[in-house]
Amino acid sequence: MTTIVLNRQPYDGTDVTWNALRLAKTLVKSGEEVNIFLMNDAVDLARDKTSKPDSYDYDLVEMLKELYEKGTKLQVCGTCNARSGLFKNEPYFDEKISSTMQVLADWVVASDKVLTF
Repeated sequence: MTTIVLNRQPYDGTDVTWNALRLAKTLVKSGEEVNIFLMNDAVDLARDKTSKPDSYDYDLVEMLKELYEKGTKLQVCGTCNARSGLFKNEPYFDEKISSTMQVLADWVVASDKVLTF
């Protein structure tokens, strides 16, 4: 099992989030179980209000939703909802993904690999 922790604003002018999601997709395709935990400004990735800027080729929110709908475990820092991102206090696209540090800690302990972006 691989746990991927994202921390950065999804559309920050870099390809960091896009590359993390590409890696997750490739790992899943290879048969790896993948957990994705969003915290800090990365929580905007789990908000429908976050839209793709014209300067980006890929809709990162849709990429994440696709992974989630295909069974990738996704959790998003509940505390960060009110503290982080451009859209503070906006709901996540699924209320079941709001999570805690304890869940992240459990994933870290159970994972073979933990990657941060």
